[in-house]
Amino acid sequence: MNSNTTITAIALSSVFILAGCAGPYNNDPGANQYPQSQNQMSNAPAYNSAYGVVDSIQVVQQSTGNNGIGAGAVVGGVVGGVLGNQIGSGSGRTAATAVGVVGGALVGNQIQRNNQQVRDTYQVGIRLDNGAYQTMLLDSVGDLRVGNRVRIENNRLFRY
Repeated sequence: MNSNTTITAIALSSVFILAGCAGPYNNDPGANQYPQSQNQMSNAPAYNSAYGVVDSIQVVQQSTGNNGIGAGAVVGGVVGGVLGNQIGSGSGRTAATAVGVVGGALVGNQIQRNNQQVRDTYQVGIRLDNGAYQTMLLDSVGDLRVGNRVRIENNRLFRY
């Protein structure tokens, strides 16, 4: 294996390893914060509704980006590997490339985290008529107030 093939193999391996570390991206701010019960019947209807009263409304801050290792780390690793490959020759070049990949990935990940935006969302607590308690995250509460009767249909909240 020549030096260029080794460097290319190291750079590609680093990219694939970092890409495998990326977490899932959930862009649904209205999704239920808590996982649904595992005891639900498999033949339950797709249309689901419940009634209750708004118990609390709290403003919470939510970041709009992925908190895991993502594209910033991958791009940073590739750029760092290319820059590191320009330094030295032989095993020194290989070491510089490896250090460039790792350093670039760290810098790229930090840049990505710094560019995330934080926005206000509303955490609404609902005391259901059956005695259960449900929490929902909403982008806006509109004219919804504590004490209002509400209906929950398919993870959407309506005044009732």
